[in-house]
Amino acid sequence: MTALGRTAATCLVALASTGTAAAQEMPPAYTSVLTALARTGDFKDGVLKVNVPRSDLHVTIAGRPAPTPFGFGGWLAMTSGDGGQEVLMGDLVLTEDEVSPVMSALLENGLEVTALHNHFFWEQPRIFYMHVHGMGDAADLARRVAPALRLIGKPAAPARAAQPAPAAVAIDGAALAAIVGHPGEQNGPVYKITIGRADIAMREHGAAINARMGLNTWAAFAGTDADAMVAGDVAMLESEVTSVVKALRAAGLHVVAMHHHMIGVQPAVIFLHYYGTGPATKLATGVRAAVDLLGKARPRN
Repeated sequence: MTALGRTAATCLVALASTGTAAAQEMPPAYTSVLTALARTGDFKDGVLKVNVPRSDLHVTIAGRPAPTPFGFGGWLAMTSGDGGQEVLMGDLVLTEDEVSPVMSALLENGLEVTALHNHFFWEQPRIFYMHVHGMGDAADLARRVAPALRLIGKPAAPARAAQPAPAAVAIDGAALAAIVGHPGEQNGPVYKITIGRADIAMREHGAAINARMGLNTWAAFAGTDADAMVAGDVAMLESEVTSVVKALRAAGLHVVAMHHHMIGVQPAVIFLHYYGTGPATKLATGVRAAVDLLGKARPRN
């Protein structure tokens, strides 16, 4: 090897060593986070990355085995923000039975759920991805997220037996409308209430985007007064998301998805899909708790 070649090789080794050392120099506060969560991770580019892989799952997609690194490696990340606070973000990989308990654990400990969605078609078991956000001291954030992590991988509760099909009209729509505070329409066995967002002046290419164009909150009820089910969608400003999610979970309703329906519009609106079962009036009261928050939330700092 020429002298020039030896010099170049020496420089490459030195650079590689420097990069390795930087990746290993984890701040003590972050080392404590990994210890508290009993998880592995690394520190690069000023970010602590905590691994939350779902190696306990045996996922197939359209019948084909899909290994954990194919898309089932959940994570949490932490980095320094303003005022000495840490910013926590993450993407947790959950089975459908884990979604509601994990969401409640996060909310009860002062963290935010900012999105919930799927990544695949035809996967078994069904997999959902929950995005998490929080701010605070590193140790405190670890304490707050730990209860949710402990729920991941726990055995699921037995599935409910299928219920008989409901009668053509077996639910008191007028009573539900009185509780929710908005009238609805009967369509066969389903009573549906649709509520616009007149407080949001949304336009797209000059056109007013109103309830008929999809800017609405709705709730559909079916079943009987004693044993009903509800499904619906809540149209929320970004500042309303956390309070609405908390209200629905407090009422025992399952948050099934959170995403946007429109692009290129202002203000940004997030749509939340939910589902629940129980006495019809109890379900309507849960819906009303969420509806009452719309138009009243303060922007998040």
